[in-house]
Amino acid sequence: MTTPFPFTAVVGQDDLRLALLLNAVSPAVGGVLVRGEKGTAKSTAVRALSALLPEVAVVPGCRFSCDPASPDPACPDGPHETGPGAQRPARMVELPVGASEDRLVGALDIERALAEGVKAFEPGLLADAHRGILYVDEVNLLHDHLVDLLLDAAAMGASYVEREGVSVRHAARFLLVGTMNPEEGELRPQLLDRFGLTVEVAASREPDQRVEVVRRRLAYDDDPEGFATRWADEESSVRARIIAARALLPSVRLGDGSLRQIAATCAAFEVDGMRADIVMARTATALAAWAGRTDVLAEDVRQAALLALPHRRRRNPFDAPGLDENKLDETLEEFAEPEPDDDPDPDGGPDGSGGGGGQPPESDSDGPQDGDAGAPPEAGEGGEPQPSGTGSGEQQPVRASEPFRTKVLSVPGLGEGAAGRRSRARTEHGRTTGARRPQGALTKLHLAATIQAAAPHQLARGRAGRGLVVRRDDLRQATREGREGNLVLFVVDASGSMAARQRMSAVKGAVLSLLLDAYQRRDKVGLVTFRGSAADVALPPTSSVDAAAVRLESLPTGGRTPLAAGLLKAHDVLRVERLRDPARRALVVLVTDGRATGGPEPVALAGRAARLFAADGVASVVVDCESGPVRLGLAGQLAGELEGTAVTLDELRADSIVGLVKDVQRRAA
Repeated sequence: MTTPFPFTAVVGQDDLRLALLLNAVSPAVGGVLVRGEKGTAKSTAVRALSALLPEVAVVPGCRFSCDPASPDPACPDGPHETGPGAQRPARMVELPVGASEDRLVGALDIERALAEGVKAFEPGLLADAHRGILYVDEVNLLHDHLVDLLLDAAAMGASYVEREGVSVRHAARFLLVGTMNPEEGELRPQLLDRFGLTVEVAASREPDQRVEVVRRRLAYDDDPEGFATRWADEESSVRARIIAARALLPSVRLGDGSLRQIAATCAAFEVDGMRADIVMARTATALAAWAGRTDVLAEDVRQAALLALPHRRRRNPFDAPGLDENKLDETLEEFAEPEPDDDPDPDGGPDGSGGGGGQPPESDSDGPQDGDAGAPPEAGEGGEPQPSGTGSGEQQPVRASEPFRTKVLSVPGLGEGAAGRRSRARTEHGRTTGARRPQGALTKLHLAATIQAAAPHQLARGRAGRGLVVRRDDLRQATREGREGNLVLFVVDASGSMAARQRMSAVKGAVLSLLLDAYQRRDKVGLVTFRGSAADVALPPTSSVDAAAVRLESLPTGGRTPLAAGLLKAHDVLRVERLRDPARRALVVLVTDGRATGGPEPVALAGRAARLFAADGVASVVVDCESGPVRLGLAGQLAGELEGTAVTLDELRADSIVGLVKDVQRRAA
């Protein structure tokens, strides 16, 4: 077994360590979401936390970790009698991004259930994580159906497995910890709100701290056991402090004054629902217990707000999480009420000796890195890629107009890509459309087809009683149809003709609206722009829709219109992406007025480039940005070459009178 990096040896990252420790003190806080760039000790700190958790008492032989003092009466391994039980370390269970539903919730033996009526159940990761930690690395990339199962288990504290009338239920209460890199996409709002606390982490820019990070990481890699031994005393001290804080927690008093501050803060920052108030109250109480106090102070409420509110204030996926600390301080001061018989010092104490609730174990520099310790940001971070040929007459970027709800653009046919919400696809979830023989493990039984397959063989199998004799060859897998996410590749004309008559603001607003739609439908997105004499990949295909919005906002305009170059660049992007992910179908959204200038025969060359998409069967839509009383209809002609369809900016709106829904369609051969 690999020796984990000691939690107390993590350098810096105070907010991250504090949030994890507060959940160790009070699991009711609701878990932690850790957001940050790669190589910032996110995974290291989470994995190190499990070694600090106190041991748990379990019923011997129970696969579901029942508490011997109060065993679960519905435990599949029960019933259990109360008793002393056995002690074991708290578990940290990792949920892989590509895990199956059966791996998460467990699986029933359908054959035995039908033939023998036996609930033969193999527990999943939710059972393993009960009374421990469930850790999801890259949680923002988790498939939707797994997210739904996590939401249900987190809300009910139990997991339910149901298959054709056969059901199993077991307790599943765990500390949910997720880590993510925002560059790879954001979380669904439903899952985001389930995390009690969130922290932003970044690598230190201080040379001394970075040196200490590298020094400790190298020492650990050279001798993990020896390094852990050197930190054993610090680890034991923090473990003892967690146990003491847990014991003190029931005695902590959350006064009416603190409750008013919590409610006023949540109202001032306009967070949705009441979960934020409850999480803040639990966090403030845990902070007081961690500091060894029985009263919640204003500083605890302030720290709780900084941890519990930033991720609940986002109104759309392009809003950066954060909290206005000046507004927070003003709200807390406005609703501060001195406690009876206390010194009415607005600082919350006569000498500050009661503080410390916001301090994790002391450390003198930044945290260790996962693999690439202390790696600086990639070159060009914070800057925007510039087109290769800008031409003359470049104009400064204009702001996008207000986004709007768009019509649904979908890829025709039936795909088999990653689960999403755009185009029709064969999926593990959705409406049942038929049955087939299972390929591998059976996941969704088609009961009627299974009985129909077994019925003709009952006499030959010697059936005597009322039960149906079912063999494995009789089992049928249900085929289901749902929705998939696509690769939506935006190809945006940023030439001088698009800048005329201030059209670019409306064009950016339309693309931003489509990006919002892509976020909601779980698509990957990419952005190709063309102007001057060349085209550029402003954003390679990614799940980070907000990154595309940033590139779009800073997009300048001007120069000629190399339409063919833009199409050829987009075709090359699709070719490479098809090798990486063959199952994900593409939808090309070309935003242009259809004009092509520059070079010999630009219109003919653009037509030949467009026909490459038609030959590959790529679904496409042309957003016609032409305006004015005289229109040439070039965008419509280009859509014909693409064998796609054309819509105007007005027709793109969901409330347009042109129609309810416009699907992308291929022209009949």
